[in-house]
Amino acid sequence: MTNELPPLPLDDLPTRPMTSRDIATPDRALVIVAHPDDAEFQCGGTLAKWASKGCVINHLVLTDGSKGTWDADQNTDALVEQRRAEQMEAARRLGSTGKVVMLGHVDGELQPTLHIRDQVAYWIRSTQPDVVLAHDPWKRYRLHPDHRNAGWLALDGIVAARDPHYFRHHGLDVHRPEIALLFEADEPDHVEDITSFVDAKVHALLAHTSQFITTHSIPADDDGTAAEAFGKRVRDQAEAVGSITGVARGEAFKILSNL
Repeated sequence: MTNELPPLPLDDLPTRPMTSRDIATPDRALVIVAHPDDAEFQCGGTLAKWASKGCVINHLVLTDGSKGTWDADQNTDALVEQRRAEQMEAARRLGSTGKVVMLGHVDGELQPTLHIRDQVAYWIRSTQPDVVLAHDPWKRYRLHPDHRNAGWLALDGIVAARDPHYFRHHGLDVHRPEIALLFEADEPDHVEDITSFVDAKVHALLAHTSQFITTHSIPADDDGTAAEAFGKRVRDQAEAVGSITGVARGEAFKILSNL
């Protein structure tokens, strides 16, 4: 038996220095994720940094988070509502002033269907982001199908949103984001310096109280010690990324431009 804590759902460390660093703060950004808390884990520092500089941050969460518990007797309807409220609070803690949209597809059963691509393209057109942040669908050996499929839906949605012959029933202007930043990247080549924003990332993650036991390793009777240890693990990860990528604390991405 071991007392070692399970790993946090954070990126693998980059294996080489980054060739790209710190894009200009966008006017609008849209983060597209599989579950509540994915955005905060994967790019919370970047979102907080941009929000502090006036960027309108929008969240698009594809599933309902209904499998985010180890309690077989958990009321999943109540859990879905709790996770919705937690995501709203986490976005607020990051400084987000845009929309938080929960599509509500069943957690663990997300598929890259034309129907969901239609929904994603709608929200890209509606929110008009300069930058889209999303899961890297090409990451090798990924276990969670929702993350993989959310990545395909985000990228396929970008293509659909920019072309007037896709989903004409939206009745919206087409929109072409300038950049996509893919987190959980298989081959990251871009870093965002989040040195001043790791605390905001941790604060937002601690809004997801339903995940304390399953993901954060914070017991129900915690006196604050485990929560502090969780924060340290997040900060240590950011410092490790930074040590490889030339900043004090960082978040790494694959950058796609000329979309």
